[in-house]
Amino acid sequence: MAKQPMLKFVKIDRDMPEKRTADTRREDFDEIYAEFAAAKAEEQASRCSQCGVPYCQSHCPLHNNIPDWLRLTATGRLEEAYATSQATNTFPEICGRICPQDRLCEGNCVIEQSGHGTVTIGAVEKYITDTAWEKGWVKANTPLAERSESVGIIGAGPGGLAAADMLRKAGVQVTVYDRYDRAGGLLTYGIPGFKLEKDVVMRRNQLLSDGGVTFVMNCNIGEDISFEDIREKHDAVIIATGVYKSRDLAMPGSGATGIVKAIDFLTVSNKASNFGDTIEEFENGTLNANGKKVVVIGGGDTAMDCVRTSIRQGATSVKCLYRRDRANMPGSQRETQNAEEEGVVFEWLSAPKGFTEEGGKVAGVMVQKMRLGQPDASGRQAPEVIEGADYVEDADLVIKALGFEPEDLPTLWNQPDLPVTRWGTIKAEFKTGATDMDGVYAVGDIVRGASLVVWAIKDGRDTAEAILEKFDAKAAVAAE
Repeated sequence: MAKQPMLKFVKIDRDMPEKRTADTRREDFDEIYAEFAAAKAEEQASRCSQCGVPYCQSHCPLHNNIPDWLRLTATGRLEEAYATSQATNTFPEICGRICPQDRLCEGNCVIEQSGHGTVTIGAVEKYITDTAWEKGWVKANTPLAERSESVGIIGAGPGGLAAADMLRKAGVQVTVYDRYDRAGGLLTYGIPGFKLEKDVVMRRNQLLSDGGVTFVMNCNIGEDISFEDIREKHDAVIIATGVYKSRDLAMPGSGATGIVKAIDFLTVSNKASNFGDTIEEFENGTLNANGKKVVVIGGGDTAMDCVRTSIRQGATSVKCLYRRDRANMPGSQRETQNAEEEGVVFEWLSAPKGFTEEGGKVAGVMVQKMRLGQPDASGRQAPEVIEGADYVEDADLVIKALGFEPEDLPTLWNQPDLPVTRWGTIKAEFKTGATDMDGVYAVGDIVRGASLVVWAIKDGRDTAEAILEKFDAKAAVAAE
């Protein structure tokens, strides 16, 4: 009888790839987790219970066929595992690194619910695709036939690139427009290298280019080219700009120098530390934490990126203020633990009420202590001020990581008819991404608000499929 290759969770404990020590990882921007070796990947994949209703798959936005590629990995059929993974996910090696698996697939693993510890899905996913790259299994798109239709995509982030990949596979002519000098959006400039090394993103960009996607970089819509010109050039347009407008704090002292936005801080750090670019704001210290007391305001994943980046830049101290407690923070618990290991101090139940300054430069954050009261409209306990418990936290650099909002695209692009919600996001149909403007679609955060990379990938793929169906329907009518 053949040996059972799966259901080994009762005999084999959960194990993650080795994590570099905090002392060593503070010194660079390299990823902190090592790669699984083949034997370890097979061992950990074999823990999957192959359950009849795979909650890991149903709780993945892309509905990745996780049980099948775990089984293929466990039995040494790695090229098939890669093909299965790639069939539903444009960027599996990226999702394996940055997806919050603890809230999605792994957080809903059946064996986790039974007390055996979840299957290390993300680490295996990363291993499968990294191996595929090493073995040369990852190939550029070669469509069976070219099509005459053309699609313009505004935004080279994960949503736009996922749509570009799907459309090029079908032979559609694709042009991607982006304001930055490198494609990838937040994958390139928002997420630090210690979570996602940049060569991982650059090789995907190159693959898309090799497959026939045209990139127009350093292109600002409304300045370098109008939205109307893009519509005229293409049969369909996908808006995939993401949300980059930072939420602000209007309080005493907020105009002092040394109070900066998270997106500016992270973008400059990625350019300087991961690409070796010379950036004036980094060189002159404006967006550089070296030698400074840093305070980061916020409790999401962007805040975690900022505190851990500050440590690597050589800050003398790094503190994170969050108005709720640890259990109620929106960021990843795994990232919080990594930050604490690296020397970040978290001040829970603490909120800013203003800033002190000396000579126009920030000198400290006026902090008010909070307690959790009754649940708010979202069901979370609302923070309440504890009177008389204020204090000042010394700071040379304050980073605001308060979340992001959409830019005013109708005004920026001179498109008053572009349909937006009261929050400024674009109104688009669920599943297809279609807007009320003929031939104009929207995907990712510009529709959802600030969300996860994996949701942007899903939106891009779904919208590409909807556009292809519309092209096919038009072609069928024309042929009659």
